[in-house]
Amino acid sequence: MSATGYAGMLNLQKLTPELIAPRDLYAATPAAFRLRVHNGKRRFPSFLIKVDCQGSSALIPVVPPGATAEQIIALTFPRRGYAEAGTIRLSSPFPVGFFTRFWSFSLTARFLVYPHPVPTRLPAGERGAAGLASDLTRRLGGGGDLERITAYSGAEPLRQVHWKHFARSDELMVKEYGGLTAPTLELDLAGIPGQGLEERISRAAWLIRAFAFRRPVSLKAGRSVVPPGIGRRHAARMLKELALHDPD
Repeated sequence: MSATGYAGMLNLQKLTPELIAPRDLYAATPAAFRLRVHNGKRRFPSFLIKVDCQGSSALIPVVPPGATAEQIIALTFPRRGYAEAGTIRLSSPFPVGFFTRFWSFSLTARFLVYPHPVPTRLPAGERGAAGLASDLTRRLGGGGDLERITAYSGAEPLRQVHWKHFARSDELMVKEYGGLTAPTLELDLAGIPGQGLEERISRAAWLIRAFAFRRPVSLKAGRSVVPPGIGRRHAARMLKELALHDPD
């Protein structure tokens, strides 16, 4: 009993858990976290490590000495805003299963949880994906299809200079590219339908996820205004605004 008790204690010594959040977290939606367990022992591995966190668990068969083992654990946060994982418990029945020993760790890392997205319709007067084709307008810039080659005015960035043409004629010309852009989708939290603030926030989050990667979107939430933009970083900025929105 003494030998197995000592082996069980040694098995859990110098283990440190770490949680790595996914890129996007949404309230009331299970998210796959990367769970790492670091073994600080130089000579001895750790076996049959069970990790419990917020009602979810994962089993790591072995953590080699001086190494790290990783598993996936699903965690769910009920509300938007900043959240913490809280207490993580490491336990193991090693070596013979007579007793299960455990250590608890308090993690201080915070995660930003976006609002739970609720499907909704576009605000009145806005057009969905099927109706955007007729609203597309052409713009000139540094991306898209090659539209024309014009004289260099000095205002264009050097990356648009047609260097092959310059090598042949010693004349600076620039390449102009054209692309298609849709009109801005203007989201005003006060004008989004829903029973109460939280439902309106959730519906705004769904609209951002649905359209911010395809057309410019702006957001007005109380006194906070996010100007029009497009893409993942812009969507994350608006979702963060909604996650932390406080009408007071």
